[in-house]
Amino acid sequence: MNVSRIDLNLLVYLDALLRERNVTRAADQLGITQPAMSNGLRRLRDLFEDPLLVRTSDGMTPTERARQLQPIVRNVLAEIEQAVQPRKPFESATSRRVFRIMASDYAESTLIPQVLRQLRLEAPDVTLDVLTPSDVSFQDVERGGVDMAINRFDDMPQSFHQAIIWEDDFSCLISRSNPILDEFILENYLAARHVWVSKTGMGVGVGVNPEDVQRLGWVDEALDRLGKKRTISVFTRHYQVAMQLVRNNDLIATLPTRAARLQTGGGDLVVLAPPFDIPSFELKMAWSPLLQQDSGHQWLRRLIISLAQKM
Repeated sequence: MNVSRIDLNLLVYLDALLRERNVTRAADQLGITQPAMSNGLRRLRDLFEDPLLVRTSDGMTPTERARQLQPIVRNVLAEIEQAVQPRKPFESATSRRVFRIMASDYAESTLIPQVLRQLRLEAPDVTLDVLTPSDVSFQDVERGGVDMAINRFDDMPQSFHQAIIWEDDFSCLISRSNPILDEFILENYLAARHVWVSKTGMGVGVGVNPEDVQRLGWVDEALDRLGKKRTISVFTRHYQVAMQLVRNNDLIATLPTRAARLQTGGGDLVVLAPPFDIPSFELKMAWSPLLQQDSGHQWLRRLIISLAQKM
């Protein structure tokens, strides 16, 4: 294939088609007519000698060849877009930029307050727009509409850049009046009632099936490996809610340690090590290749990583 004969617009078409998986929506996104996009798809099929998108009961489904091409095409276009953008240094002291960050409840309670405090010192007119995982899709991040996503991720698109913010383990948060404190062993832990709290990944959440251990997360998977199971009375996606429930009831919340320690100031809650081993996890920051070379984005990434290391 002679690269010099390839119309780069076809790569733009392919990128839109693979994201939208719909000819009409892809055409609308690029501001062209539906017939023009259909013609582009025909040319792409000839170029790659592959159907690329096949109509199934689920709509337009990408072929294996198309799935292989998607991260490559996205990266190529990202590099081209960066090459033609004028590069300006980011002046944090005078910037009025709005950074949109998707942060889990855990990240929002442990990391974001420190980030905001540092912004007041270095960039007083910069604004943070903090979104929840349910507000954002991977596509929003990929397009650069959301600057970054901070969460625990089971998986993410290969094209994303990412950095580990920190590693955390788990602790049990318990009311000081809870009688389990007299003998905090596995047998009593299992006999007690628990608050489940978790929200990994992105997108709108669905209801939890208490019997589906593999989808309940680290704590219940660790118990399952021991052949054990806890009794969960409440399922929530908010760490603050879980902590309040523990304060007012004879419940146990097994949480990331950094989140649990935020609630011990009043003296009515106790943080204890779990009576069984739970693997640690990584809090990650992910962002689009479109923003990799953006000077303001680079500045914010450095600030967050620096703060995390100090914490």
